[in-house]
Amino acid sequence: MTSPSTPSSRTVKPGRTGLGVGLGLAASLAFATSGTFARPLMDAGWTPGAAVFWRVAAAALLLLPVGLWVMRGRLRVVVAEWRTVVCFGALAVAVAQLMYFAAVSRVSVGVALLLEYLAPVALVLLAWLRTRRAPSRLVLAGTATSLVGLFCVLDLTGARLDPLGVLFGLCAMVGAAAYFVLGARGSRLHPLALPAFGLPVGAVALGLAVLVGALPYSAPLVDVRLMGASVPWWVPLSVVVLAATVVAYALGVAGIAMMGERLSSFVSLSEVLFAALIAATVLGEIPRAIQVLGGGLIVAGVVLIRASTGAAPARRPALLEELEAGQEG
Repeated sequence: MTSPSTPSSRTVKPGRTGLGVGLGLAASLAFATSGTFARPLMDAGWTPGAAVFWRVAAAALLLLPVGLWVMRGRLRVVVAEWRTVVCFGALAVAVAQLMYFAAVSRVSVGVALLLEYLAPVALVLLAWLRTRRAPSRLVLAGTATSLVGLFCVLDLTGARLDPLGVLFGLCAMVGAAAYFVLGARGSRLHPLALPAFGLPVGAVALGLAVLVGALPYSAPLVDVRLMGASVPWWVPLSVVVLAATVVAYALGVAGIAMMGERLSSFVSLSEVLFAALIAATVLGEIPRAIQVLGGGLIVAGVVLIRASTGAAPARRPALLEELEAGQEG
């Protein structure tokens, strides 16, 4: 079992948890800009695969120098943590992105999002199954409340189900869960180093998927319509790269390191709320009453999960440690 002195141990301080929640919310807001600003590219003939490849590849070019700078003189640590970096790039970036868009090609966007955002529930159930210890009542109540809220926010009216599409969505959920688990490992890497070195891995994986034809690719370099104006293609792509990828991953991983994977995974559900608000502001898509109710339920669920964190002892084991404890038990 991992001892308290090893790098993978987690000591969550109450003050840092509050700061982590703030960073997590900011990351969710940044992630939420991707759909609204990628849509003009899709309308102009870009395939989702092309958009996500250039999103990740350009962000990798911007973040890699930052990672080299924050880990200067300690690149041996990066080499020692290569498994974490490769898993983050392959699962949290490439699999999560690729499988989500594969799911969208066969089921509605609402169903694909619902499947991907089952990651917080999956993390709770995984810890429960492996440790054979039931979560607290606050955790269970927060999980159920957030899940109902997610159903309400996502428009599943007339949703079509396709077995392969559902499988792709569940694979995207695995990638999302990996994002939270790997971000909370508490490794010796600087929080910015994990996305800085992980995104290039994801870019290579997505690039290979494009080369072998697994990811349909089309990216016409034409003007697009954005907020009623005609702008060059690189304007919305820049927002997606800078805000929805560089800023989102940097703040997100830093927040996970402070909150732990369980709380951070539920805070991430706020992305669907921010996406609805951005769509209402930029595209004029006003949310319906049931979506507003769902937003309130998601917030209530996060509050319950946060209360369970605050009520726990100062040191809360991360999911990886819980799983190790279950194996030894």
